[in-house]
Amino acid sequence: MVSPAMLKGMNTEVYGEGHPFGDPAWYQAYNTPYYNDSHKQFRKLMREYVDEHIMSNVHDWDEKGVIPKEMYLEAGKQGTLALCIGRPWPEKYYGKAPWGFEPDYFHELIMYDEMSRTGSVGFQWGIAGGTTIGLPPVYHHGSEELKQRVVTPCVKGEKVCCLAITEPTAGSDVANLKCSAKLEGDHYILNGEKKWITNGIFADYFTVACRTGKPGVGGISLLLVEKDMPGVETRKMKCSGAWSCGTTYITFDDVKVPKGNLLGKEGKGFQYMMQNFNHERFAFCAMSTRFARVCLEDSLKFAGKRKTFGKTLIQHPVIRWKVAEMARMIEATHNWLEWITFQLNTMPKMEAMLKLGGHTALCKVQCTKVMEYCAREAAQIFGGLSYSRGGQGEKVERLNREVRAMAIPGGSEEIMLDLGVKQSTKLAQMAKMFAEAAPQQAAAKL
Repeated sequence: MVSPAMLKGMNTEVYGEGHPFGDPAWYQAYNTPYYNDSHKQFRKLMREYVDEHIMSNVHDWDEKGVIPKEMYLEAGKQGTLALCIGRPWPEKYYGKAPWGFEPDYFHELIMYDEMSRTGSVGFQWGIAGGTTIGLPPVYHHGSEELKQRVVTPCVKGEKVCCLAITEPTAGSDVANLKCSAKLEGDHYILNGEKKWITNGIFADYFTVACRTGKPGVGGISLLLVEKDMPGVETRKMKCSGAWSCGTTYITFDDVKVPKGNLLGKEGKGFQYMMQNFNHERFAFCAMSTRFARVCLEDSLKFAGKRKTFGKTLIQHPVIRWKVAEMARMIEATHNWLEWITFQLNTMPKMEAMLKLGGHTALCKVQCTKVMEYCAREAAQIFGGLSYSRGGQGEKVERLNREVRAMAIPGGSEEIMLDLGVKQSTKLAQMAKMFAEAAPQQAAAKL
């Protein structure tokens, strides 16, 4: 029996509903080297925002296939859209952060984590997907005129930006993009097709990867295309899940794009995309891990009240085994994710780009595989309720349909596994080369 005296001096600060493994460990009275009072304050704000404005509406938005416009404005007001584009905080285009402190990557992790409690890929990608992946190239490489005109309204929720890379015949194989743009006077003439573009149907701006030069990655550039330009046609696609994120097929037919809408330099598009890949995959990792945790938490709640053969489900060893398997995978994965977040927080941007590519690629695979496993096991625990839209099994049913929406975009698991090993091998070779050169350099100075 635990007495009050035994608890004296212990960390007993629990946040959330208190279900075992239902929230990250630092929510549940465990010590942490990563989080401070600003993170606790932000966690509280995000949880209240999600519970008050989002949680009860997600199913309806998903069924209707659209998120109300006022939710984008609310997300802009909350500062979450500006937080999606990485560091540094875009004060010039948004203003000061509304929380009274400068956010870091752990604040961004908390944001993705708390918003993913909805158990909806469609909502997550619908409200912020385009901003997370489509706006950073404009923020980092666009002209000042473009930044003022595009970044400001997007981070405030007044406009929506999306990233248009994937084509009917080119996904992870970016070097084979066929969408092309030819410079004629003061305009690029853009022709081609893009497929599976998140937020495309309701986006105002498209960050488009297109071929402006030679074959291969060296001939790819990024153009900012505006929806009201003649020749832009969008068509909403029917997908298995993520219905409210506006997955779109886009056709560009002789679209005249002003030369000033080129992001950065011609032929540098692939390089600019690479600069945001770690950040994009970081977002995938954070969302997928919480989606897995949602499956676990909902399973625990359900198993505690559903009775079979005279016992609640959780009293059956086979169900506890399922919960334990989910818990060990989620906790290990979340620890890796927090380690990556710490590196993003403390490394200079170029160092993070070089060192974390392999880790974020492999972590994305880990996170989506854990999500898939937990979605399946939760479905087994819920039984027929996991096959019915809405009701007690709503989140589990939806996440089962949406696993592929996390495992394929941003780099499929197979591509990420290969990339992770290749990048880590190159990094190890570089480190060895520098280590061998160091004594010679030191001797030369003597």
